[in-house]
Amino acid sequence: DADEYQKKLDALKADKEVKEKLHKEIERFRNMPAGSQEANVLRTYVETLLDLPWKKMSKDNDDIKHAEKILNEDHYGLEQVKERILEYLAVRALTKKGTSPIICLVGPPGTGKTSIARSVARALNKKYVRISLGGVRDEAEIRGHRKTYVGAMPGRIVEGMRQASVSNPLMLLDEIDKVSSDYKGDTSSALLEVLDGEQNVKFRDHYVELPIDLSQVLFIATANTTQTIPGPLLDRMELIEVNSYTENEKFHIARDYLVSKQMERNGLKDSQITFSDKSLEKIIHNYTREAGVRNLERRIGDVCRKAARQFLEDKKKSIKISESNLEKYLGKEKVTFENANEEDEIGIVRGLAWTSVGGDTLQIEVNVMPGKGSLLMTGQLGDVMKESAQTALTYVRSVAPSYGVDKDFFKTHDIHLHIPEGAVPKDGPSAGITMATALLSVLTKTPVRADVAMTGEITLRGRVLPIGGLKEKLLAAKNAGIKTVLVPKKNLADVEELSQEITKGFEILPVEHMEEVLKAAFVSEDQDKISGGE
Repeated sequence: DADEYQKKLDALKADKEVKEKLHKEIERFRNMPAGSQEANVLRTYVETLLDLPWKKMSKDNDDIKHAEKILNEDHYGLEQVKERILEYLAVRALTKKGTSPIICLVGPPGTGKTSIARSVARALNKKYVRISLGGVRDEAEIRGHRKTYVGAMPGRIVEGMRQASVSNPLMLLDEIDKVSSDYKGDTSSALLEVLDGEQNVKFRDHYVELPIDLSQVLFIATANTTQTIPGPLLDRMELIEVNSYTENEKFHIARDYLVSKQMERNGLKDSQITFSDKSLEKIIHNYTREAGVRNLERRIGDVCRKAARQFLEDKKKSIKISESNLEKYLGKEKVTFENANEEDEIGIVRGLAWTSVGGDTLQIEVNVMPGKGSLLMTGQLGDVMKESAQTALTYVRSVAPSYGVDKDFFKTHDIHLHIPEGAVPKDGPSAGITMATALLSVLTKTPVRADVAMTGEITLRGRVLPIGGLKEKLLAAKNAGIKTVLVPKKNLADVEELSQEITKGFEILPVEHMEEVLKAAFVSEDQDKISGGE
């Protein structure tokens, strides 16, 4: 056996340091009594080292046009991700080396983060290794165990290199935000060395005990949120956001990819079943509510299964799925969108919210009744939202006299602020201006335009501060049939980044102060009353 190992060592492409260490271990193995425990440990160790791809590399495909074609074939949209990968390729082709970047794709579930990594590997002609980090809480999973322990083995990173059998694979670190830490050690800290371009040239695994060069590995990490990733780890990665898809993007994904995938999975041929464009649009709009496309794929799968049964029972030749017969396959509509109100009303304002499955519109209602001047808040509001409501009320009280509100009004009246649906918890800072508008509308008995929605944080002096999740919020406004959306002026840069498909069809007004908000939101006949007050 020792002679075999020596032959393999002579053929091995590796640094001098590695070869010397291996030669030493083989000689030790040769002098061991055959059946001893130590001999078995050494045998495993030597075999592991001989299996590792020290300087063995696969040749990347540097053809940018080919890579672009494959990425566009596999995925619709995701322009930012594709652009970044093509830039990496261009640099690689020019420098002939270049350390690989560490990219982290962040976005809601079902938006194609894991599958884009597979496409990138195919486009670059790299070996693909997937390491799932969800729930990994032992540091030794990353760094390996010391070989003195019984059953010691290398960590997942080295094991991945061994599987790929080249030292420049594409390594996908899936669910990096779900790494947990406990008394056994902090796993995310163990990843710091792996994901640092300066340090991973000489990554040390406890089992291997020799520096391993990870600088040629293209790391792609995926995460649903950056909030649970520790700061130092986040700092080492280049973030690319994979946001929610628009309905149009979902339609293209369904038509070009999901339908054919589900037909194949359910044993149907192209001639047997056809989906009309309108039927796909209806599935997206009325049967799914999500940021990604997982549920959409499930609903298409439901239709295909029912169709497969029909073929066998009724001996049908072909089935056409249309908007009118969709209910037969999927039942009653599951998702309804709350449309813009029909009439302008006093004390009811439409706000915009970000949720994990995309955007939503919130109706904020305010009522006033005789009382002692207390503010009542209902609708399961979180702490941040309650503070927003208090801030809005303080602002409204400070400007109330200029709107002709009686100075004793707040001593003799109670204010009740409610956000339906009562059973859904709500939190976040972006409803400040909406609450202030609803409060002032009630106090001045001025109706608010039904076709206006707004989002923005408010300060005590009535300034409007920027917010996040703008794309999802604007999509929600579009679905609800809103004509005008008020957004903080400081968010204009985000608006410019959005595609025309999202912004087309309604007016986006940038606002800096509550006065501008009220001017746009209150019904115009009452404008004279307001401006007179000011």
